[in-house]
Amino acid sequence: MRVTAVSSDRGQVLLRLARASLHDALGETSAGVFTEDWLHEPGACFVTLTQYGKLRGCIGTLEAHRPLIEDVRANARAAALDDPRFAPLEADEMPLTRIEVSLLSNMEPIVCEDEADLCARLRPHLDGVVLRCGSRCGTFLPQVWQHLTEPKAFLNELKHKAGLPAGFWSDEVKVYRYSVTKWREEDLRSVARA
Repeated sequence: MRVTAVSSDRGQVLLRLARASLHDALGETSAGVFTEDWLHEPGACFVTLTQYGKLRGCIGTLEAHRPLIEDVRANARAAALDDPRFAPLEADEMPLTRIEVSLLSNMEPIVCEDEADLCARLRPHLDGVVLRCGSRCGTFLPQVWQHLTEPKAFLNELKHKAGLPAGFWSDEVKVYRYSVTKWREEDLRSVARA
C-alpha cells in the first residue's frame, strides 16, 4: 500500500486499521491487531471511501473525545454503513474501495465581520472549515478545495450542507478552521487484508 500527502508509518497503520474495521463491519474476519501506544491517545479523524475516484462514504469526528483507535474504527464503520447519502457498503465492493484517513488538528475560530471578510480569511487548499449557526452545522475537509476553488463557492456549498441558503448570513454564524494530515490508499492491488 502506498500513501500520499504525508508518508509515514502512522499513515500505514491508520489505513490498515480502517480497512480492518471495514472487514469487521461487513462481518468478515480481519487479522487486525494494533498495539501502537499512540493509537490510544485522543484523536479526531475522518474516514473517506471512494470507488473509481468518486465518493462512496465519508464520516468523521471534529474534536478529539476518544482514543484515536476507537475514532478510526467507528468512523470507518459509519462511512461504510451509515452515510445517509449512500446505500450501505457490500462485501463485494471492498476490492473496489479506496480508503483515506484524515487526522484533524484542533479547531481554531475564524473571527470575521461578515461573509466577505470570511471569504478573504479562508485559505484555499489549507483550511478545513466548520460553519455553525444555532443547531445547523456543516464541515468540509481541505480536500474539498480541489472541487470548489473559490472561497465564495466553497462557503455557499458549505452553507447548503449545513441546511442554510447560499445567501444566508447572521451575526450568530460561527466559523472554525482546522488542518489535516491525510493518507490514502493508492494501489488497490497491493492492499493486503489487515
